[in-house]
Amino acid sequence: MEQQHSEHNQHSQHAQHTHEHHIEEFKKRFWVCLILTVPILLLSEMIQMWFGFRIEIPYQKVILFILSSAVYFYGGSPFLKGSIKEIKARQPGMMTLISTAISVAFFYSSATVFFIAGKDFFWELATLIDVMLFGHWIEAKSILGASRALEELVKIMPTVAHLVKGSAIEDVPVSQLKAGDVVLVRPGEKIPADGVVVEGESYVNEALLTGESKPVHKKPGEKVIGGAINTEGALKVKIERTGEETYLAQVIALVKQAQESRSRTQDLANRAAAFLFYVALTVGIVTYAVWYLLGMPEFALERAVTVLVIACPHALGLAIPLVVAISTSITAKSGILIRDRRAFEAAKDLNAVVFDKTGTLTEGKFGVSDVIALIPEDELLKLTASVERNSEHIIAKAIVEYAEHNGVDIPEPEEFKAIPGKGAYGKVAGKEVYVASPNLLKEMKIEVNHERIKELQEQGKTVVFTLVDGKLAGAFALADRIREESYEAVKKLKELGVKVYMLTGDAEEVARWVSRELGIDDYFAQVLPHEKAEKIKLLKEKGYRVAMVGDGINDAPALVTADVGIAIGAGTDVAIESADIILVRNDPRDVPKVIDLSGKTYGKMVQNLWWAAGYNIFAIPLAAGVLYSYGIVVSPAIGALLMSLSTVIVAMNSQTLRKYEPKGVEFEEEAPEVEHEEHKEHMHHH
Repeated sequence: MEQQHSEHNQHSQHAQHTHEHHIEEFKKRFWVCLILTVPILLLSEMIQMWFGFRIEIPYQKVILFILSSAVYFYGGSPFLKGSIKEIKARQPGMMTLISTAISVAFFYSSATVFFIAGKDFFWELATLIDVMLFGHWIEAKSILGASRALEELVKIMPTVAHLVKGSAIEDVPVSQLKAGDVVLVRPGEKIPADGVVVEGESYVNEALLTGESKPVHKKPGEKVIGGAINTEGALKVKIERTGEETYLAQVIALVKQAQESRSRTQDLANRAAAFLFYVALTVGIVTYAVWYLLGMPEFALERAVTVLVIACPHALGLAIPLVVAISTSITAKSGILIRDRRAFEAAKDLNAVVFDKTGTLTEGKFGVSDVIALIPEDELLKLTASVERNSEHIIAKAIVEYAEHNGVDIPEPEEFKAIPGKGAYGKVAGKEVYVASPNLLKEMKIEVNHERIKELQEQGKTVVFTLVDGKLAGAFALADRIREESYEAVKKLKELGVKVYMLTGDAEEVARWVSRELGIDDYFAQVLPHEKAEKIKLLKEKGYRVAMVGDGINDAPALVTADVGIAIGAGTDVAIESADIILVRNDPRDVPKVIDLSGKTYGKMVQNLWWAAGYNIFAIPLAAGVLYSYGIVVSPAIGALLMSLSTVIVAMNSQTLRKYEPKGVEFEEEAPEVEHEEHKEHMHHH
């Protein structure tokens, strides 16, 4: 495990590193080129003419050439390298378009210095490279490294185990455990590896691993999973599987495999760029041919070069990154963190959303959902909670919490005894009170014929009974409570025309109750963690575009299989690392919000691409000299000016997205508070 641990780390750090390296590289190149651009602008005839100043120095053209070469080779190298890759892959895109424009501008301008008559484009070359570097720097910043997943998974495993050697206990690294070793797991600790309980009894919280909300009662002979949290008693566990064979390691392998088998859809801007590349090349060649045949070879060359330089719209380089940067900030303020842009863009097309039940649609912690009182309810709560107040049992805690929540004073019981596995007994205010499981009722031969109680049991809820002086006084139904927000979330998704499904490891009855309650289209019950991904595949095969919303690690493979994986709330970090989108708050209503924002963001990108391309549709023919006979010719410089104009329009259009920002959210102040509350609950729930 250790070995594999360090490999994962190196691998993921490497991926992360290249990403940061990317951002740094564009940033550094951008600043260096910007500084070099200043003298290039000052020395360019065109700029001097426009602004009406003169600077003449000896070897002006040669100095311009040297400065521009530096900008071209240093600033342009990421694009030149990128274009080689694109051409090898036979997919000319943005990089090829940029490279063509800067190369043509550079070599043509250099030729004007040494060989031919004509105007140089050095300043356009420099500004073009600056803007492109800036666009790519912004873009790289808005894409976060997505490779920390496996690290997080590996972290769940404890690193030290208490090995039992006869009567002594020795702390050893988990990596040294072998099958057959017996380890001690104290309350609150994680189980170090998969095994079997040999001694002790406790409740183990496997919610992280299996998504089962109730801590599971474990006694000798029962299996436990490495990484699960032991809650109340000490356990001795005989290790059965270690390292690669453990449940967790297998989940890790699944996530890894799912991550690698992911297809990469190409960016819209890239497709537009590829199209423009072919258009520009064709128009450039045709332009040259036509003017050459009309007997104007020098003019022909200048026109062809102008076409190629103009065809590369700065605006196209910014159309996407700007929207990305703004939408990332808006979504972040709304508590939506995007890890994979492509998935976020795909969210607008979703037509099925699958929710994991535990902790997503429900609170993920056991609570009282119904109370049936055959005596006054306050009295029932008082008597029951009194007996339960000294018990550590999860049901007891839930009932006491419920009573406190309803403002009931809870007296100390006069006598108290726990009846293991069956309930508890206490004397309260002179009354004999039993809080009993159905088993205890059977033993006491008490029949329950109550419609509502039967109904609650059929819904798969846990029902406990309160007996006062030998008579049934009431019953409590406990279940994983449905979140308030879930009702609205399902309703909103249906309004968007999205089908809503639910996945759960819980029993059929529980699933039926929750989905009826929420009005969900369909549900899959008793799904084991590794089958979740298969259910998603099934929906995809039916032609749905599916989002998976979940929190536990056990959702990780499903999150990766879905078209869009959404991790919700204070769930485990893994799921978060295998998700494309993370909802900081535990609020399922953010799911329809994501779909909505995705549509708006995409709409802005398309508008921007039209503005950027529209400039081209207009400028390319003019640059080619179509209206030459009317005396209208676009010089490369005017082309560049038009180019800047379309860039400004794109920038302003992107800003209009800001109207979707959440009102009055001061990100810094509000978010941590929300998280803090969640966190407390979460800790409590553990």
